[in-house]
Amino acid sequence: MAKAVPLFSGSKGNSYYIGYGNEGVLIDAGRNCKQIELAMAANGVDMKNVRALFITHEHIDHCAAVRVLAKKYGLPVYGSAGTLTALEQGKKLDPLTKTFVIENSLSLGDMLIERINTPHDAAESCCYRVVTSDGKSALIATDMGVMTDGIRAAAANSDFVVLESNHDIDMLKTGPYPFVLKKRILSDRGHLSNEACASELVELVKGGTMRLMLGHLSEQNNTPEIALRTSVRELERAGMRFNNDFTLDIAPGAASVKSVIF
Repeated sequence: MAKAVPLFSGSKGNSYYIGYGNEGVLIDAGRNCKQIELAMAANGVDMKNVRALFITHEHIDHCAAVRVLAKKYGLPVYGSAGTLTALEQGKKLDPLTKTFVIENSLSLGDMLIERINTPHDAAESCCYRVVTSDGKSALIATDMGVMTDGIRAAAANSDFVVLESNHDIDMLKTGPYPFVLKKRILSDRGHLSNEACASELVELVKGGTMRLMLGHLSEQNNTPEIALRTSVRELERAGMRFNNDFTLDIAPGAASVKSVIF
């Protein structure tokens, strides 16, 4: 069965493994190489199963280990043209690493990987939907100020969805961040709030997507309890029953043994 492993999620680093059998991909590599290796091993996934790295954008919490991982395991790196250029300019890629621009979708082994653009304050950010060889699909969609029709369509056609639930709006507004940073996070090129995420999940479950996970929670402006409560409340208001009509979990901020079979 297809498996998604949220290795890390949040402001300190993001990385997800999605695969089936002995082949899979890493979506982002935002911790150091050793941390990602240990998290993979703890979840029973061999690094030899990883066919490639797919990077959503050039912010350090999504690409910290790209240079070392790609060189150590001989992995190709995929991303948008803007992201790859930003990685190269930031010296986050070894000159010998093979890089490939993903325009819309591509086949890799028996997997299909689709790119969907995201509105974020990066060179050319995106998210990815992975269809494994058994026909199951997973979407990892974080780092976006607003939802787009393209992301909604990809989510509606996925068996498992990680959706950003970055901040509680009141916590952010009254918190310690400087005004400029608050404005950035709340902008259309910032991050999805708990409330925005919850409303999107209602429509997803109505459409039949049942396996859900909240990702990229802010350590300063959110808590797992608040994020989960916000989404469950909205889903239950819409008449949906937790752990009956849908499953909902939090992607871990630190390495843990947590995987989703979808």
